[in-house]
Amino acid sequence: MRHAAKHGAFNLYIFGIMTAIENLHNRVDLYNIPFSERGSRLMLFRKADMLYIRLAERWVKQESAVGHYRKRPPFVDNIRFLDADGAPLSFELETYPHLVSVRTALGAFDWTFLDSETLMVKLPSGSYTVSFDGQSQNGSVDRRGGVLHGVRATAYTTNARITQNTITPLDNGYHRVELKLEARAGDALMLNLTPRLGYNRSIPEPDAVIAKARQRWEEWFSAAPPVLEAYRQDYDYAWWILRAGLMSTRYYFTREALVPSKIHYVGVWHWDQFFHALAYRHIDARLAEDQLRILLDHQQPNGMIPDAVHDEGVVTHLDFPVEADVTKPPLMAWTVLKLYETTGHMDFLEEMYEPLLRWQHWWHAENVDARGLGMYRHPFSSGLDDSPMWDYGMPVTAPDLNTYLVVQAESLAAIADIIGKPDDAQAQRERAKTLIDAMMAHLWDEERGYFNALRGGERVPVFTPFHLLPLWLDGLPSQVYDRLIAHLTDPAKFWTRFPIPTVAIDDPHFDPLQMWRGPTWVNINYLFVEALQRRGYPDLARELRRKSMELVMMHDDIYEYYNPFNGERPPKAAPIFGWTSAVFIDMALQETHEAAPESL
Repeated sequence: MRHAAKHGAFNLYIFGIMTAIENLHNRVDLYNIPFSERGSRLMLFRKADMLYIRLAERWVKQESAVGHYRKRPPFVDNIRFLDADGAPLSFELETYPHLVSVRTALGAFDWTFLDSETLMVKLPSGSYTVSFDGQSQNGSVDRRGGVLHGVRATAYTTNARITQNTITPLDNGYHRVELKLEARAGDALMLNLTPRLGYNRSIPEPDAVIAKARQRWEEWFSAAPPVLEAYRQDYDYAWWILRAGLMSTRYYFTREALVPSKIHYVGVWHWDQFFHALAYRHIDARLAEDQLRILLDHQQPNGMIPDAVHDEGVVTHLDFPVEADVTKPPLMAWTVLKLYETTGHMDFLEEMYEPLLRWQHWWHAENVDARGLGMYRHPFSSGLDDSPMWDYGMPVTAPDLNTYLVVQAESLAAIADIIGKPDDAQAQRERAKTLIDAMMAHLWDEERGYFNALRGGERVPVFTPFHLLPLWLDGLPSQVYDRLIAHLTDPAKFWTRFPIPTVAIDDPHFDPLQMWRGPTWVNINYLFVEALQRRGYPDLARELRRKSMELVMMHDDIYEYYNPFNGERPPKAAPIFGWTSAVFIDMALQETHEAAPESL
């Protein structure tokens, strides 16, 4: 665990004093944080004195179990370097965003990405063996290497002199490649892992490949706005995640997009993309917009937007834990408006407007209760998969959903004004007002001082911060805001050392380690920061933002969620996590703007 930097440092990060490349020296450790590249589905890891390669791919036709890819063994395993006598070489690692240098007694084997499907190894001079096991049904050797054939092909190619080249079938679905080499300076080995029928076997000069890989990363980091010195190290790492986690187009994966975690979540999930886009808007408007387009490319005829998109399909309906269509909270219009406010891209508003109206119509046509309030039919549509709000059955009329629906209507009203549709704007504001009135009439609990979640008209007996989220909305009585703030800042409920736990800590359902049943999620804090700013509590918003950033900066990696008491990573929290990285970036920029606005 690392110590968080203190807030209030006014020195801005100046590129060139220490570049992000240098700042991230050895941050990618290959044990927990893999070496990867923009667009790639390949991840290079280490175990003992061996390397292995995993694939960020689902393979739903071969492996039907949900999440099987998390447990799938490496596609290329047991990558070893052996001396001339066949003894395995131990090694030390030195890593940068663009390079993994495997330092052995015989010299350095320098790994880099030639392209998204090809790893290149710059070889040291000398005689040695490179050995690895590849998942495959069969294989064949040739004068420059060979090809293993399976669900994916592995083509290995070298311009070093080959003295022995064998492929041996193993009894576990792998073939072992043993490649004895006599290498000279400038020789290289390439591993091309691909679903394609053609293979990349043309070997360029390795130093030029390494230089181009470094240049790609330097251009990425140089596009990022500067931040306060206190946040620089983790800010750079967050931007590393937002580039390394991008996957290229393939089949249903219609746009270049960030997956939540290449290790743990393969595909794009609906509301993750909103937070990802908020970070990308600071460096690349098109990339930010494409995080939303990949979802709208698969919008259903009735207006619903799928829960998730992956290479081989989309997720629109699930039969567990209940059977229902599945999506995510309606915050896309809010995101679109934020992107426009940064980029000024009017055509993007025009492009998004009609799909957003269809999305809004789906919610109000198919997901409202008898009172006209929005309800979740599937737990996963909330984005809060295992929250105790769903323990008592579905559907649930939830205060968070109705807050999002109001924010969506307000955002659509603002968009309609901008694109010259004043009548639409007025209708959206009236819809927002109607929803707020219904929330006050049917969800507000005067005795408890928060908005209830209802199942079959009865209160769901659980207390979460999502019962307080209407704090975000305009037009509530002042005493309602006061009571919501009192709950939020109560250290016996939500204002822990690292707020905001996703269930009140005095609630019997609370579990600080279990996903949406207690841990702190930084993206949820981001929403509350905006709500507090909107309500005129800038100091409280700043405190929450800084506590959230401190939580992230405690660690070498950026995680999905955190223990609200000590900030530790719960056992099941995913690593290299996208939306936590994205909102950390936006929070760091907010802090920088407040501290030194004249420098931006």
